[in-house]
Parts: sequence; C-alpha cells; structure tokens
Amino acid sequence: MKIYNTLTRQKEEFKPITEGEVKMYACGPTVYNYFHIGNARTFLVFDTIRRYFEYRGYKVNFIQNFTDIDDKMIKRANEEGVTVKDVAEKYIAEYYKDADGLKIQRATYNPRATEYMDEIIKFVKDLVDKGYAYAVDGDVYFDTTKFEEYGKLSHQSIEDLEAGARIDIDERKKNPMDFALWKAQKPGEPAWESPWGMGRPGWHIECSTMACNLLGETIDIHGGGADLVFPHHENEIAQSEARNEKPFANYWMHVAYLNVNNQKMSKSLNNFFTAREILEKYDAEVVRLFMLSGHYRNPINFSLDLLDQAKSALERMYNAIGNLEHVIEVAEDRELNGAEVELSNNLDKFRERYIEVMDDDFNTADGISVIFDLVREVNTNIKETSAKKLAEKALNLIRELGKPLGILEKTTKGNIDEEIERLIEERQKARKEKNFALADKIRDDLKAMGIILEDTPQGVRWKRM
Repeated sequence: MKIYNTLTRQKEEFKPITEGEVKMYACGPTVYNYFHIGNARTFLVFDTIRRYFEYRGYKVNFIQNFTDIDDKMIKRANEEGVTVKDVAEKYIAEYYKDADGLKIQRATYNPRATEYMDEIIKFVKDLVDKGYAYAVDGDVYFDTTKFEEYGKLSHQSIEDLEAGARIDIDERKKNPMDFALWKAQKPGEPAWESPWGMGRPGWHIECSTMACNLLGETIDIHGGGADLVFPHHENEIAQSEARNEKPFANYWMHVAYLNVNNQKMSKSLNNFFTAREILEKYDAEVVRLFMLSGHYRNPINFSLDLLDQAKSALERMYNAIGNLEHVIEVAEDRELNGAEVELSNNLDKFRERYIEVMDDDFNTADGISVIFDLVREVNTNIKETSAKKLAEKALNLIRELGKPLGILEKTTKGNIDEEIERLIEERQKARKEKNFALADKIRDDLKAMGIILEDTPQGVRWKRM
C-alpha cells in the first residue's frame, strides 16, 4: 500500500509502527456552527481511508478532535447570550447528526480540547522548560527560530513564510512567525489556571497534546484539509518534535479544496452550502459517490448538476443490485456450468483490480470505475437462467467493494419494480405532452437498467433483458 506523504512530496510504502495496526489522527471541526460541504469532503475522505484500512485487515485507532474553545466560539456564545460550553454541546450534537447522515463512522474517540487542559498546560510548560517557548504578559509563544526544521511540511523557509503570511503585528513576540501556545485571559472569556496566569490554549497545541496522549509520541498518519498544511500542521510538527525529540507523524495526508460552481466557496458569493442543506435534497450515498469520484488530492467542483449525475450513476449501480436480487429469487439452485465457472473466476479479478487501485494512495476514483466495470459485466452476463450461486457471488462482490466507500449497502427489494413503474408513467406523460426528448431519455435510462419496454394495444409493458 502506498500513501502520498505531504512531508516528502512523494508516494511511500505504508509501514505501520505496530504490525497490523494504524494510529491515525485527523483534525476535526471547531464546533461553533454546522459544517459545510468543504468540511464534509475531508471528513468523508478520512472515513473512507479508515474503512479501507479495516477492509484490508488493519485495526484502526482513529482520533478526530473537537475544538471546543476558540475565538469563533467565544464570539458565537456572546452573540447568542449563552456560554461557550453551551455552544460546544449544541454543535457537537449537530455534527454527529450530520456526520451520521453522511454515513461517517464514529471515530474511535472524539476528544475535546477542554477535556485535556492539564495535559495541554504540561505540554506548554515542557516547551518553556526546554527553551523552545517564552512567556510574555501571560501569553506563551513558541520560538520558531529554535526549531531548525520549521517550514519542512510546507516546504518553505522561515523567510519565505514571513513574506507570504498574514501576521498579526505583535511587538512582544521575538520573531514574526512565533505562534501562541497559551493566551492570557481577556475580560469575559473562559479561562483556566496555569503557571502563566488565567488563560486558554492556542489552537495548534490541542492537537499535538491529544494525539500524543491518545496515540503516542509518534503516530502513523496525521491529516486534514489542505488549508491546514500551514500554519496549523506546520506548528504541530514544530511543538511536538521540539518537545518529544522524535518524528510526530510518519505520513501526512491532506485533502484538496472543494470549489462551488468553479468558484471558491464563500458566504459573500452566496455559494455556501452546509452538509445538512445538501442532505435534505440528496441521499448520503449520492453525496459520498460524488465526493469520492475524484482523487482526494485533486480539487473537485461542486454543483447540483454534478450531484444529479452522481445520483443517476448510483441508480445504475442499484439497478444492477436489484436485478441480481431478482435473479437470486427466481434462478435455479444448481452447480455452475463451464461458462459460469469462467465468469465466476473473472469476477475475482475485479476484486484484485479494486485493491490494486485503492492500494495506490486510496484512489477512490479508479475504485469506483472498477465497480462500474463489474456492474456492466454482471448486467451483460447474469440472467434469470443463470445459476443462483453465481448471482449471489456477484451481489456479494458489488456490496463488498462498495462498503469501504460507504455505498451500495441497501437492498432494493420492493423498490425496483416501483421505480420502473414510476419511470414508465413519467414517459407516458412526456409523450402526451409531446416531450419526445424526455420520453426517449427515460426509455434509454430504463434500458441502462436492463429494462425493455414494449408498446402494446393494452398499454406499455416491460421485461428484463
């Protein structure tokens, strides 16, 4: 199995620290609002990576944190006239609702920053004691000049980073790139007692602390969205490796941006969608199929038209499942004949191809293509006259390959015939309205489902190919 490592900018063979186990940490949400579809892509990708590791036989210890103390959370609490804890509780519950809706499996553990305050304070104190951090008026900063490899994840020198960064001017800092490990309390803010006075942690320190406490000083995989490479993950590396004197993570993975209608998603452009808004219109498996149809390291464009295309593609897959479920009900329970033995052996090759492409840096786009090739093979060669065992093997294989992607897990029993009848009614209505283009499209869609229409004096009848 190969993984593209942001740190080395190349694909590397995956070698776990502990044989058969994966220790993986992915940065989770700051819980002050509903998460948007850009966040959803990152969450879905790491859910799929975790599922695929498990498919390949690994035991995965997967940690995803909740940032539950932060400037944005304090602002939201003040706006709503509630406590920061109230905001956190509300939006953690909303996160789970939407993540469950997207069929994202629960992490092994979802730690909260406020649960690890003692450990965070100790982490910061260790850095101060080792000379990597300094206190000023109750704030504590990490001295980036003391960590010689600062910039190695983003592949830039401190000088380059300074030139390109938006830096808050603070004359109390020794160097412009130094970042806050601990922030002194401001009036009305939640705070915790520390050696430097009442305050709260900086953003970056929480992930280093929780990853170290829950997974160890060196972990297998650390990941998040591409926007976290700098400064968040760069700073995590600096503070973790300065304190522990060993690599923080062996593999760094980052998910590329999601654009909306070829533009960056933003509230000002009014092209901002929450995951919940999309789930009100589309099934979770449609969203997953769309999000995973591009490689995670490539930006993808989001639009409702593209979601509709994903919906149609998923329907084709489920039509094959429906046809197989029908064959299993009516087919003869007999041994395979010579041609069926050959076809059965060919089916195994789809699993081999699927593993080959997914082992290559979790190439879900090619993995989905393999499933479509399998569906075509099944639609062409498995009929009501086929052996029941062959149809069962094909159905189990389609479901097996869909599971790591979080798709193709539902049954179509009782639904497929209703869907066909609904489409036929739509076609009849289109013909009456002389919308022949739509009528032809529906006929073609039905044909792709393996359904042949016959116009008879008694009306339209259908049969499976």
